[in-house]
Amino acid sequence: MSAYFALLLTGLLTGNFVLAKFYGICPFLGVSKKLNTAVGMSAAVIVVMCIATAVTWPINRLLIKFDMEYLQTVVFILVIAALVQMIEAILKKYIVSLYNALGIYLPLITTNCAVLGVVLLNVQSDYNFGMSLMNSFAAGLGFMLAMVLFAGVRSRVETCDCPRALRGLPITLIAASLVAVSFLGFQGVVDGLFA
Repeated sequence: MSAYFALLLTGLLTGNFVLAKFYGICPFLGVSKKLNTAVGMSAAVIVVMCIATAVTWPINRLLIKFDMEYLQTVVFILVIAALVQMIEAILKKYIVSLYNALGIYLPLITTNCAVLGVVLLNVQSDYNFGMSLMNSFAAGLGFMLAMVLFAGVRSRVETCDCPRALRGLPITLIAASLVAVSFLGFQGVVDGLFA
């Protein structure tokens, strides 16, 4: 049980895909302007990560069994693309406002390196099925935490009086780097819990 808790804390804090590994920066910077779109995008990423892991884990076992590991990345990308298309169709039919708010960033989940990264990390770490799902869920929650925190930071940055040269993207990148640096402080805490 402590291994699952360690995966959860790592995914949320010290191994945060956005703030520590810098995966998924495009939606992080693009969709974090408003809290509701950040939460909606994050929920979609969590669903895609978990379903992609549930589908790719047994497929990967088959690829290993037939000595076809070289197809992992191609197969994983195809599975992720199919899942994103399915979620896009569901949002378009049932949650039109979120579908419109996410805009181009929803199809970009297909190319979001955080989704592919978590699936590949599960394979490289040789996690069992349960640990793979927990790692994916924790990575998705970490993605959501980063998005929600940064949406709050960006709402404050948008209204601050900063020098003209820093307005727009420069101040956004500076704010993102400060949020990322703040997560470095959790490294000792998590390491101390499981040492």
